[in-house]
Amino acid sequence: MPHPQTPTGLGFRMPAEWEPHHATWLGWPHNRSDWPGKFAPIPWVYAEIVRKLTPGEMARIFVSSAAHERQARGVLARAGVDLGRVEFFRFPTNRGWTRDFGPIFVRRMPPQREVAIARFRFNAWAKYPEWKQDDRIPERVAAKLKLPLYRARGEGGKPDIVLEGGAIDVNGRGTLLTTEQCLLDPAVQVRNPGLSRAELEGVLRDYLGATNVLWLGDGIAGDDTHGHVDDLCRFVNPRTVVLCSERDPREANYRALRENRERLEGMRLEDGSKIAVVELPMPGPLYCDGQRLPASYANFYIANGAVLVPTFNDPNDRVALGMLAELMKDRAVVGIHAVDLVWGLGTIHCLTQQQPAA
Repeated sequence: MPHPQTPTGLGFRMPAEWEPHHATWLGWPHNRSDWPGKFAPIPWVYAEIVRKLTPGEMARIFVSSAAHERQARGVLARAGVDLGRVEFFRFPTNRGWTRDFGPIFVRRMPPQREVAIARFRFNAWAKYPEWKQDDRIPERVAAKLKLPLYRARGEGGKPDIVLEGGAIDVNGRGTLLTTEQCLLDPAVQVRNPGLSRAELEGVLRDYLGATNVLWLGDGIAGDDTHGHVDDLCRFVNPRTVVLCSERDPREANYRALRENRERLEGMRLEDGSKIAVVELPMPGPLYCDGQRLPASYANFYIANGAVLVPTFNDPNDRVALGMLAELMKDRAVVGIHAVDLVWGLGTIHCLTQQQPAA
């Protein structure tokens, strides 16, 4: 049972991504070290993302200063974005990966319609030294929007729990997907040293409403986060997931993806029913300066009016777009060119964070 004073105990849960949004949050790009030698096209990719988002919902964008806001407004205006559908928040950030440091919103359903923030810590994937500005963002958003904020703690009030938004995916009914590689590895990029699987499951239950946690194994090759599930396996409706699939036994992802398929076959949803698994192809391996990049169609984002899918100038682009269009017929499935974007080791889902409608 959830503790009574945690979000779940108070009636909150994390909604599925396809449930109605009030807005999508992004951080306007500024850290050139994320895209060394390739920064110039990145603001234009962001502008295209915002252009596709704003017909269906507001875009809320973090900027570091008045000058940064002017630069963003200029690019968005030239791209044809309706600036009346964009709000800017002058909250400095270290980087732009809003999925991972941004607020994770939870919602309480009728009759008490209310949105709150489940506050998890961010430490730059337990890998990079610069993260303190990013880690402040949930508090700053809660204060600005006057939303309740609940600090995620473990049993016995253990210190604030580290969790990135890209490490989890939910169906909105109690089932949550994550990976052992990301959250349970005892030696590499350890987010919460000493925290057990059972304790983590308790935190996910108490703060996100996840009564049924499904643990996959390893993530995809090239993933700088050490196993984020949003490059690997995603819910597309309450009973169906898409799972990345690799058919070439010589490919680096083949074994891990096959093992994850086998795991899913034995898993069940919160009501005990089987999960429908649809295999989503992978693009061909993508490299820059000899570095393997985490190119994956699973890093799509489900907005109110569209599903935004990264594309990679690959023959499987059309296959993946067609499959996702068949699975999510209630909104347009739109490809976003992401060959430059993925040089930052993430794409569309990594950049966005949904704020549910109350």
